[in-house]
Amino acid sequence: MTDTSARDYQSSNPDHQLSAYSYLLPEGRIAQNPVTPRDHSKLLVIDGPQSHRHSHFYNLGDWLMPGDLLIFNDTKVIPARLYGQKVSGASVEVLLIEPTVDDRWLALVRPGRRIPPGTEIVFGDSAQPLMSALVESRDESTGGRIIRLLPKVDKTIDALIHQLGQMPLPPYITESTSLPEQYQTVFAQKQGAIAAPTAGLHFTQSLLDKLNAKGIQTAEITLHVGIGTFRPVEVSDIETHEMHKERIEVSAETVKRIKKTKANGGRVITVGTTSTRALEGVAAICGELQPYRGKTDLFIYPGYQWQVIDGMITNFHLPGSSLLMMISALVGRKRLMTVYQAAIEQDYRFYSFGDAMLILPEATVDFSF
Repeated sequence: MTDTSARDYQSSNPDHQLSAYSYLLPEGRIAQNPVTPRDHSKLLVIDGPQSHRHSHFYNLGDWLMPGDLLIFNDTKVIPARLYGQKVSGASVEVLLIEPTVDDRWLALVRPGRRIPPGTEIVFGDSAQPLMSALVESRDESTGGRIIRLLPKVDKTIDALIHQLGQMPLPPYITESTSLPEQYQTVFAQKQGAIAAPTAGLHFTQSLLDKLNAKGIQTAEITLHVGIGTFRPVEVSDIETHEMHKERIEVSAETVKRIKKTKANGGRVITVGTTSTRALEGVAAICGELQPYRGKTDLFIYPGYQWQVIDGMITNFHLPGSSLLMMISALVGRKRLMTVYQAAIEQDYRFYSFGDAMLILPEATVDFSF
């Protein structure tokens, strides 16, 4: 399908219309800070085609069974937001998205229209900067820039990013007093994300220990959260939406644990949409789940044929987002909108620092008919 025909194409499926993924969230319901302790957030459990229950995250083990396998995303958020200035003195904000080659990064810059190729940005004291960035080209797929980072002192680029950068909280979190470590999961290991895999923020080490004692197993994948996860869907027919690729890694050990779990009758429950996209993305690329390291741009929306996962733990997502569409592919759009309304009525907190939802296998939709 050419670009022109993609724009003109309109699906007859109402679940494929962007307008079907809107809802009204009362003012003040967007969580600005995490709950303390982490596992004291609310948990809405979808446990059947027409039923849901209200609980708390520390009760997660009550809904899981020995032999179940939780899949975590072990990515770690980097302090990717940098504030600098052009040689002229004008302020510039740079959001590092992902490294490319030789200290070059894909980055979003503001104000973008005033940052053409050839622009130099300095960070730290303008008289004695610690690092600079040379804008080399424009990235048409994202509207971002390819920049080359250059140290001005005897430190590595990685060290300077951690010295100069700030945690890139989402734009809807405007009044947070959270500490940087509160925007990391307790199992974060591999640096590279520009946003946390937020479903994992609810876990504490104490809860993990309790789950392990019950016989609930865990395994890890890596998806470095980038533009693909949080960029909004802007086309009226979602079938024409294109995801930005994100870096993923699924190890041989994780594949082994998943296959063993299924062979023994256990359930594979992903923690978050990123873990879900990684596993299903590998299956889509390779034809089946197998060890893989590369990128995925898989876009999951209603009608998708699930290949790996059985259920999911997730947060509550923005209207019109690809994440909301992914959850709709698991439980059905109308059902999900009903559950979201119930969550609003029960004063659940929404988005990254908000409450959680557990979708059990018996609540998932079969789109194979």
